[in-house]
Amino acid sequence: QVQFVESGGGSVQPGGSLRLSCAASGSISRIYAMGWYRQAPGKQRELVAAITNGGSTNYADSVKGRFAISRDNARNTVYLQMNPLKPEDTAVYYCNAKSSVNGYWGQGTQVTVSS
Repeated sequence: QVQFVESGGGSVQPGGSLRLSCAASGSISRIYAMGWYRQAPGKQRELVAAITNGGSTNYADSVKGRFAISRDNARNTVYLQMNPLKPEDTAVYYCNAKSSVNGYWGQGTQVTVSS
């Protein structure tokens, strides 16, 4: 199993910024990619950004140019820098890790963008 410690969610005004962190522990030796998904009320969960062990990244079109994903392999931690935030970014953000045998999810952290 893989356990996550997520942090960094909160409430900000439009144009503001937040930085999400997700530290993984446990059976992490087979993980080859980590990322963030989000789910807004009444909508399906969607990929926000992902990064492989080698540093390759993938972003949803809606966040390209505004969000940046990075990782610290030594700390098994992935970060998501988000700015400028828009009201449509409001959602629960979930950390995700993919291994050769399974996928794992964090408990989620709320991000609210509102004036």
